[in-house]
This record gives sequence, C-alpha cells and structure tokens, in this order.
Amino acid sequence: MQEMSFTEEFQSNIEALPNILQRKYALLRDLDKSLQEVQRQNEQRCEQELADMKRGIKSGNITPNSSLLKFSDEALDEQKHAIRIADEKVSLASQAYDLVDSHIQQLDRYLKKFDEDLRRVSEKDSMSSTVSPPSTVDNNVKAGRSGETSNRGRKKTRLATANAAASMAASITTAANTSMELDLPVDPNEPTYCFCNQVSYGEMVACDNPDCKIEWFHYGCVGLKEQPKGKWYCSDCVGTKRRKKGK
Repeated sequence: MQEMSFTEEFQSNIEALPNILQRKYALLRDLDKSLQEVQRQNEQRCEQELADMKRGIKSGNITPNSSLLKFSDEALDEQKHAIRIADEKVSLASQAYDLVDSHIQQLDRYLKKFDEDLRRVSEKDSMSSTVSPPSTVDNNVKAGRSGETSNRGRKKTRLATANAAASMAASITTAANTSMELDLPVDPNEPTYCFCNQVSYGEMVACDNPDCKIEWFHYGCVGLKEQPKGKWYCSDCVGTKRRKKGK
C-alpha cells in the first residue's frame, strides 16, 4: 500500500471536521434558544412575585423583614436550570475549540516535517553540485538553469502547500460561521501572510511574481471579491515592475 503524503493524510483527517462542528453549533443554537426562553419566563415570574410582595407590604399583610420576602421555589429552579444550560454551552464551545486546535497543531507538525524534508533535498542538491563541478561553459549554463528550475519548483511546492492549508482553513471557517464565532487565540507558530501580517483565513490569492516576498494575500486586504482572471500581481510587485520599466 502506497504511503500517503502529509497533505493527503491531513485532508483525510479533516474531512469530517466541518460536519462535526456544524452539529455542535446546531446544538449550541438549540441550547441558546432554550436559555432565552427560560430567562424570559423567569424574568416574568420574578417581576410578578416582586409586584405581589410590594402589594402585600402596602396592605400590611407582609412586613418588610418577613420571611415571605423571597422568590418562589419555581423561580429559583428556573434560575438553576438556566445556569445548567449556560454551562452546557460553555462545554460545547470548549469541545469545538479543542477539536479545531488539535487539527491546527497536526497541520503545524506536517508543515514542519515538510520543511525539514525540503531542506534535506536542498542540501543533497547542493552537495551533488559541489562534488561534480562543471567542466565547460555549457555545463555552467545548464547547472545554473537547473538550480533556477529547482528553486522555482520548490517555490511552487511551497505555494501548493500554502494553497492547500488556506483551503482547509477556509472550510473550517465556513463551518464555524454557520452559527457563531469563537474567539480562538492564534498559534504563535502559524505562518503569517499578506500586507496585514496575519495568519491564513478565508479566501486568499497568490501573487504571480515568483520573487514576491509575501506571496499570499487576503481578498479583503487587496480589494478582491472573487478569484482574478489571468495573472495577478500585488501592489508592491506592480510598483517594482513600473520602476524597472522607467529606468
């Protein structure tokens, strides 16, 4: 059986995540509706009981220090029930956070392994070019082109990996937005992109300049609403091209 690549393995593990999150968020919505209904009933009950206490005090049937000046058992039970529902909501939110966080950590491990493999390949290429030095000018030219192709290949590989990670993050975000947003802290080890220097999220576009220092950009940060047709360059690379043409 052929061993899966880290992207294939991560994709396989994450396929069930959106459905799991949707179920949890659907349950959160149901709990929230139940909580609002219990709170509404309890507020009405407490307001009615307070009004009855005030009338009893005015009529002299109840003294201000009487033991009757308290809410009924029904009102107290409603308040306890509301607390239990709120605790269930917190527990569900924590489960959803832990689930997403575990997948993010798994992706971080895969990306770290990928970078290590990439460095090993690069070191092997460097050693092999040192052991067999070029003997002619033609060989020098070929070696230079080979190195350039290798660098471009690695860049394309990085772009493909980043694109896969961005797509996976987008699927998680889409599932999460079906009900509520969780304030998840950003992993300090997660790479950042774009002019805003933030992590990958939502829809992103890649600059077609192979030498672009940033490479990936959020749609909103560059004023895009959909995937651009043809080649697209960021404003930094467009400015660099114009300055080169003006010289």
